[in-house]
Amino acid sequence: MNKKITVVALGHRALGTTLPEQKVAAKAAAKAIADLVEEGSEVVISHSNGPQVGMIHTAMNEFGKAHPDYTFAPMSVCSAMSQGYIGYDLQNAIRQELLSRGIYKPVSTILTQVVIDPYDDAFDTPEKIIGRILNKQEAEAEEDKGNSVIRVSQDGYRRIVAAPKPHKIVELETIRTLVEAGQIVIAAGGGGIPVMEQGIALRGASAIIEKDLASGLLAEELNADTLMILTSVEKVSLNLGAHNEEFLDTLNIEEARTHMEANQFAPGSMLPKFEAGISFIEKGEGRRTIITDISHAKDGYREKTGTIIK
Repeated sequence: MNKKITVVALGHRALGTTLPEQKVAAKAAAKAIADLVEEGSEVVISHSNGPQVGMIHTAMNEFGKAHPDYTFAPMSVCSAMSQGYIGYDLQNAIRQELLSRGIYKPVSTILTQVVIDPYDDAFDTPEKIIGRILNKQEAEAEEDKGNSVIRVSQDGYRRIVAAPKPHKIVELETIRTLVEAGQIVIAAGGGGIPVMEQGIALRGASAIIEKDLASGLLAEELNADTLMILTSVEKVSLNLGAHNEEFLDTLNIEEARTHMEANQFAPGSMLPKFEAGISFIEKGEGRRTIITDISHAKDGYREKTGTIIK
């Protein structure tokens, strides 16, 4: 591809939590995406699905409890459902925003499966909390099924699942074809639907893939120029919340890695953003990672603000 490609990773705060919040948030995200289109970039969008997949998982399991003839929904199915309805709101909001600016570009959502390693060490230490609060009896029932739970209060428990690393994007060629055709593509939502390869079959896994790592892999495979990670802050901080807090502007890979090794970034939050950004840059020429918030996406793209690794 000779076009400039930007992969935009939307954090959960860019999507809201409830259905009404999501519709409002999608409109704000659409403005940022349209700004990037006007900057001349082909845009591929990935997104978080934390609150949404948790809501779906809880709703489907409550339905299963109330209706014994129905089976409980596995995590992979809940992930697929979240991709669909988040994509629905995003693609309509982006389409409307583009048309309001006199731009016609098709927008599509691809249900995206991402292959994981069944022997990933993450399965030994699950960390992603999902679903509603369980009582002791329900928690024991989950453990009897081979699932992991964690105590969150004196009498309350919640289920936890692994966060394995992404290895391969199954629908990559479909995404690539649409980008080459000039479409805006929403893909790998929530880190992708986690699947394991079993011969020619793909089997859903009970896991949640880290969205930022999947976004980085998507950017690598598309040979994008820019990985833009939109989060809750305009710039990343060192010594967050301390009297000597320092905002990061532009830094190189070595500097970024030094800060990671100094445990400046929280696991499951800012750390995977740096991991994804560094990996993306190292595997190609002329690449950059931009971390900023949604209201500064355009200025971040122009390198007027944000934390920029290159």
